[in-house]
Amino acid sequence: MNSEFAVLKARHRAERDKYPQKLSLRVHRALSWLQRAERCKDDDGRFMFLWISFNAAYANLFVDKGPTETQRFIDFLNHLVDLDADQRLAKLVWQQYPGAIRVLLDNQYVYQPFWDHLNRPQASIDWQSRFVRAKQFAHKALAEMNTGKVLGIVCGRLYTLRNQLMHGGATWGSSINRNQLRDANRIMIVIVPLIIEIMMDHPDQEWGEICYPVV
Repeated sequence: MNSEFAVLKARHRAERDKYPQKLSLRVHRALSWLQRAERCKDDDGRFMFLWISFNAAYANLFVDKGPTETQRFIDFLNHLVDLDADQRLAKLVWQQYPGAIRVLLDNQYVYQPFWDHLNRPQASIDWQSRFVRAKQFAHKALAEMNTGKVLGIVCGRLYTLRNQLMHGGATWGSSINRNQLRDANRIMIVIVPLIIEIMMDHPDQEWGEICYPVV
């Protein structure tokens, strides 16, 4: 595997003195977890390290009654798309869609209402109809080349997988969730470095307050 970390870290070392301190720390943390993900040999660990890297990039100081975690990263992704004049994220979506993204969107096991139905059958959640509509919504966003919306949908599915792993809802190395983990890693390993790169391209932007500053 080519190391995106090595390229981005060399750039960060060369440019970090020109960055606002908050951005430099945010990029430094995100890169550290990207490096760990690249070195990881198993799918479970790689996905978790990639998600931590993504989280380090977008997370801001928590505020009461603020947006949900999902809305936080959706807003962050839309901001990146607006900044991405070369449409690198759009090209990535189109390159990935025939494979990992399409398969992920067709996978019910990373669709949260499916699990809500299993956990609360008395609530009569019609997850199947919602699942069909969600896929139609994603396909419409793709047809309209709405990159931010597509990425938001994809990361929403990945967030379900993230919760399953981080909250102990899966067994390490289990054969049950291999397909979604492999597809998730194929997407995250290209999206996360690009996110960091776009942030480094725009040090003049306000990226928010760091959750846990160095003190």
